[in-house]
Amino acid sequence: MKTLWAPWRMKFVKSIKKNRKNKKCILCNKVKELNDKKNYVLYRGKKSFIILNLYPYSNGHLMVAPNRHIAELDKLSSEEIIELMDLVNLSIKLLKKTHNPDGFNIGINYGKAAGAGIDKHIHIHIVPRWFGDVNFMPVISDTKIIPESLDSTYQKLKKELQ
Repeated sequence: MKTLWAPWRMKFVKSIKKNRKNKKCILCNKVKELNDKKNYVLYRGKKSFIILNLYPYSNGHLMVAPNRHIAELDKLSSEEIIELMDLVNLSIKLLKKTHNPDGFNIGINYGKAAGAGIDKHIHIHIVPRWFGDVNFMPVISDTKIIPESLDSTYQKLKKELQ
């Protein structure tokens, strides 16, 4: 059996344990720190924000979340919902310009049973997709290959915002 080293995952494993222990929300923590480059917060609106997913399914995987810590979609105000969708659209426009995907998966994992990794803070995933972006690694070894660093992705998207 071959070993695929992924030492960067340890940071994630430790953060999950720490956040569960302290009952802290990773999305709230990242946006409150006011260190957008370090935390990959790409854009701040009045009621919501765009952030890179630290453990992406593909290059450019973004998340849009309300500033307010809230778990349920039906508890959001009309203003929050409108801005969330506006930021989904902005995310798509940015990704089209910087990464030229063939399509997108856009979705919400609503609740732990639906696969939400952050189930107490509702968020929308924007995952760029390309023809041929599926290979044998996820099937054979339950591993995805992401060819671009988060820093590089962040810089490309941030530059396009200016």
